[in-house]
Amino acid sequence: MDIKNFKAGRYIKQYKYSSFQPEPVNHTWHISDPVINKLLSDADIKLGELNAFSRFIPDVDFFIKMHIAKEATMSSRIEGTKTNLEEALQNERDIDPEKRNDWQEVHNYIKALNHAINSLQKLPISNRLLKKAHKILLSGVRGKHKLPGEFRNSQNWIGGASLQDAAFIPPHHNYVPDLMSDLEKFLNNDKLPVPHLIRIAIAHYQFETIHPFLDGNGRLGRLLITLYLMSNKILIRPALYLSDFFERNRSLYYDYLTAVRTKNDLTQWLSFFLTGVLQTAQNAIHSFNRITRLRQEIEETRIVKVGKRMPRAKQLVNYLYSKPVVDMAEIADALEVDISTAHRLIKDFEKLNILKEKTGFKRNRIFVFEEYLKLFER
Repeated sequence: MDIKNFKAGRYIKQYKYSSFQPEPVNHTWHISDPVINKLLSDADIKLGELNAFSRFIPDVDFFIKMHIAKEATMSSRIEGTKTNLEEALQNERDIDPEKRNDWQEVHNYIKALNHAINSLQKLPISNRLLKKAHKILLSGVRGKHKLPGEFRNSQNWIGGASLQDAAFIPPHHNYVPDLMSDLEKFLNNDKLPVPHLIRIAIAHYQFETIHPFLDGNGRLGRLLITLYLMSNKILIRPALYLSDFFERNRSLYYDYLTAVRTKNDLTQWLSFFLTGVLQTAQNAIHSFNRITRLRQEIEETRIVKVGKRMPRAKQLVNYLYSKPVVDMAEIADALEVDISTAHRLIKDFEKLNILKEKTGFKRNRIFVFEEYLKLFER
């Protein structure tokens, strides 16, 4: 099927409402649009550059943890959480009790993503893997009573207070198992000559249209993008996350997904998705460049000034690359030193303009590697 001839599906009459029944996607796709093909080529090249950076940067996994934290924060923000990146990196004990539910949702996303990435060593992209990630995602937070880890057994809807005034009504729950089976086959069908970025763009649209769970579909659908790219070795490290792009262009994100269903316009969605990959990969490369320059400057001109405490200082700065918001007890635990040693190191780092105290308190103080954190907030 050429994407310009795409038919998204049809509405099926239910009792007092109509649900949208998407067409299966596990078939051959043809792309004749030159704009899409050019974007696809550019995005592939940029992903190759990103892989080169992530392959050769020393201790890159320190920085990958920050990318994951940012993705969790931005993907959760699309769904209405208020936690920012700095708060997400704090320990739960330091979070205002009124904000802990949002904080927990972000950390559930981090756990779900890490678990799913590790599971890819044994499992393909599958409904089994997605259900497990979903169970982790909804553990102990809002949605915990909405069948975590199981496909829905009732009708859901998007927007509006009820089925009668909903903006969109996904397929009836009786069709979900077959539709998700088709999607799973599409994701793993090696016989289909469909470029990977096109395949996951279509898969993301299809997943959000099926809306297979009672809650958490948006976050899990975005998580699926990274899992697919990792599973197929398009990414060698989980360094590309589209939630920041989707959040900054939230209206377009929803509009283009909707236009696929209402206008059969798959071309505009693919263009938007590939533009997101291109821009996000470029931003990640810029981030790695800035991180490398900052790291070199800190390690060659700043921490050398602490003299005999330099080995401990090097330990601390390495820890801060993956956790740039810390308290004194955490530093003592991480470096396996006593509180007085941690206190002296913090004093050194404040003088070197590496750490800044954020609370203004005399006790329970929180320190931020602000210069580094801002590289991820741009």
